[in-house]
Amino acid sequence: MSPRPEEAAMRREVVKRIETVIKDLWPTADVQIFGSFSTGLYLPTSDIDLVVFGKWERPPLQLLEQALRKHNVAEPYSIKVLDKATVPIIKLTDQETEVKVDISFNVETGVKAARFIKEYMKKYSLLPYLILVLKQFLLQRDLNEVFTGGISSYSLILMAISFLQLHPRIDARRADENLGMLLIEFFELYGRNFNYLKTGIRIKNGGAYIAKEEIMKVMTNGYRPSMLCIEDPLLPGNDVGRSSYGAMQVKQVFDYAYIVLSHAVSPLARSYPNRDSESTLGRIIKVTQEVIDYRAWIKKKWGSKINLSPELDNRLKVRDQIAPCNGEQQQNRDSEPSYNQRLALSLASTQQLSSGSSASSVSSLSGSDIQHSGMKFSMKGTHNQGNSYSPVSSGGMRQPVGNRGHHQYNRNIWRRKKHRDSLPISLSR
Repeated sequence: MSPRPEEAAMRREVVKRIETVIKDLWPTADVQIFGSFSTGLYLPTSDIDLVVFGKWERPPLQLLEQALRKHNVAEPYSIKVLDKATVPIIKLTDQETEVKVDISFNVETGVKAARFIKEYMKKYSLLPYLILVLKQFLLQRDLNEVFTGGISSYSLILMAISFLQLHPRIDARRADENLGMLLIEFFELYGRNFNYLKTGIRIKNGGAYIAKEEIMKVMTNGYRPSMLCIEDPLLPGNDVGRSSYGAMQVKQVFDYAYIVLSHAVSPLARSYPNRDSESTLGRIIKVTQEVIDYRAWIKKKWGSKINLSPELDNRLKVRDQIAPCNGEQQQNRDSEPSYNQRLALSLASTQQLSSGSSASSVSSLSGSDIQHSGMKFSMKGTHNQGNSYSPVSSGGMRQPVGNRGHHQYNRNIWRRKKHRDSLPISLSR
């Protein structure tokens, strides 16, 4: 699911079209990209976040909306002005590519956050691979947006940074560390052990778990720490997880993923193979055929327009070493060749699990609710070495939240257009 050069080229064209309209209105305005496209941590169907800097008493939302309609940049019914939101924005869907775009005015926090994330991506080279898998995992369960009760990309990234900062094993931050094992340990921490009721997450000064009472002392406007309390490293007093009202559902699906993957790599799993999925990661993650077709369409149309800047090119590089699962054969079910470039999450079987994994009790869940198209990952060692996360609460075994989000790919329907070359239908956002 990692970004490809042609996908970046397509997105740059979308940005260029919108920037041209903005520059026609305000020649001195500065248009900047932030969010997932800026950091390179975007999925094929992710939005593009833009911010326009200029001198206005009030954000000229309606004026830009009219200009975008006039130039037919966006689909007519897709443009929405959210002027009552905490951060007023224009939402639209690009006419040619159907990529969704959010435009804000004079908001510096997003640009600073993107810069902050890039610094930690340099510090922890494993961070991008972990984030892309987690974003896909939450996307298909409809828990990747704050307005649906899930957690934002920024919150997820801060949780992953904290996980790596405070990991009890020093070698967990090495570039050659087993990514599959880290994924299981991430699910174990935030699905079972983390005490959401009493503990907040702090990133600055090397990272720490901190009592919510301490965080509340510096919060402004009478706010209280939320269930998923993450201290904003760039804005003291701000709780990044404040609007994630479905944080406990996120915890529940993390717990479910931990159970399924722990069982999948246990010795017991050899006696009860999962015939519904070709890979271990496929037990919890699904890549739909619509997404595969969409990426093939992008490659066909933008493959000849690739002209990456060195900085963006470095962000888009993907590991090529993929360790096959123990006892599994590499299969190619992709409908287009370029999909062979996969996220390098190596999964090889584990001979040992910690005493807390209770593999036999979850054998009924090993069949998985989904299938997977491609990514293989390998695990070795024990998933609970030196487990000394301090803020813990005993996490009992829970069922996942229904099948919520497993039908998420049908929420948004793509419309076929006469001027477009076979753009896939029914692609999820």
